[in-house]
This record gives sequence, structure tokens and C-alpha cells, in this order.
Amino acid sequence: MRKRTLFRLAAGTAAVGAATLAYASLVERNMFTLRRYDVPVLPADAEPLRVLHLSDLHMTPDQARKQRWVASLAALDPDLVVVTGDNMAHPDAVPGVLRALQPLLDYPGAFVFGSNDYTGPVWKNPFTYFLPDREYTEGVELPHEELREVLAGAGWVDLNNARTTIKAGGRVVELAGVDDPHIERDDYSAVAGPVSPSADLSIALSHSPEPRVLDQMAADGFGLLLAGHTHGGQVCVPGFGALVTNCGLPRSMARGLHRWPDSDSWLHVSAGLGTHPTAPVRFACPPEASVLTLIPR
Repeated sequence: MRKRTLFRLAAGTAAVGAATLAYASLVERNMFTLRRYDVPVLPADAEPLRVLHLSDLHMTPDQARKQRWVASLAALDPDLVVVTGDNMAHPDAVPGVLRALQPLLDYPGAFVFGSNDYTGPVWKNPFTYFLPDREYTEGVELPHEELREVLAGAGWVDLNNARTTIKAGGRVVELAGVDDPHIERDDYSAVAGPVSPSADLSIALSHSPEPRVLDQMAADGFGLLLAGHTHGGQVCVPGFGALVTNCGLPRSMARGLHRWPDSDSWLHVSAGLGTHPTAPVRFACPPEASVLTLIPR
């Protein structure tokens, strides 16, 4: 009787595990979700400004559903589109990325790159994400210069260790960004300095939301900080949240909108739209894009 009970328990556990894995790999990772947030960063009496934040597409050539969904976001008519990196996950990903982004290129936009814009994914033990000093392993080189040329050629601003001012939604927007801190390509000294008092709004971008970078951006007075990289934890525990962030950010900030500590800045971390190809699952953390409606303080 005891053996039969143990067998039933083991079989039930295995069935639940298999069902959860099937849901995470076949259902939730394709449940593309649009998040909406109001962010009080504009001067008093200013008209709202809408920012579409995309991140972590991790595109491969066969992801037509994702491409169509991202392209459909042009119907939101955003004032500004911001992409915070990790667009590719395959050497032939550029055409798919462009099919996704093409309708959005008609709007003002800005971008930074992540590690998976430079090199492709390699298999890794998922438990290594819990290690504090995990070594980064490079995969095959990806066509990042081709992607950069197309996006910049369409008029989007390349903010990899760069700073500029643009017009969006009839407003003067000061923008700054760094290349991916996760692989130490960032050089904040190239963009450092207080925000311009003549700008209506200031936004800073980083793929990986490393506190050492965000602290400097906030200290310079950037009102809105945008990042990705974390995938929101990708596999979360209901009621507990993300298990890891894969960076120095606290788990409580793995996704969503947060006030950056000891500053007047707001941080939005996108949970992203893709997954690492060797771990194509999401649980309690669906893929997302976000519309940030910027409103008066």
C-alpha cells in the first residue's frame, strides 16, 4: 500500500512538472502582453507624452508571431520608441528584427545594444545564474553593425555611449545611453554631466540595469531610466517573484516601474519579449512591451 501511494505521488508530481513545462514553453512564452504605466516626470501643465519601450526580442528567423505582434504596436502611435538591446539570437536574425520594427521606424526612436546583439547564445547551466561571479561566455558573432546601420539610417539615435537631444511629441528630449554594462562595454564618462535645463524631459538608457550605472544617471538628473536584460526573472514564483535578475539589481526591481533609491529618477525595467534560445520558457512572467505615458509631476 505504501509503495502504491509513493508511486502515485511520484507520478502526480511528474505529471504536474510536465504540464508546467509544457505551459511555460508552449503557451506563456508566446503570451505577448502590453503593459501601461503613468510616469510623473514632466513639468507642470505639460501635455502627456507616450514612450513605447521594447527590449530583449532575442529574435530568431522563425518567430513570425512575435514579429507580427511587435509590428502591430505601431497602431499605438507613440511619440517615442526606445529599444534597450538584445535584439538578436541568431546570425540570420536581422531580417526578422526589421520586420518587427519596420512600422515603428516612422516614429522618433533611440536604441542601445545588449550582449546578445554582439554575440549569439551558448548553452549554459541555468543554475549558474545563481552564482555571483558567473563568467560570461561569448557565442558566434552577430551582425550588430548591420543592425546598427539600418536603425540609424532610418533616423533612430544610436545611444551606445552617446548623448544627444531630439524632438519627440513636440518636446525637447535629452537622451543618453551606455553600451551594455553586463559585458563591460559601458563608458559613462563619455556621456556624463548634468541634464540640460532647457530640455523638457531627460531619458537615459542601459541594457543591463546595473546600479553602478543607474546611480550615475540619476545623479546627473535624468528623470527616466530605461533598461531590460532581466527578462523579469523569466521563471518566477507566484507570490514571491523573480528568483534572479542576472545583474546587480534587487529581485524586487526585476521588472516594472520603480523610484530609483535616493533620487528623483524613475526606473522602468522591461521583462522583454524573448527568451534565451537554450531556455525557451517563461512562467509567471509573460513577454511584454510597455507604453509609458509621461505626465506632469
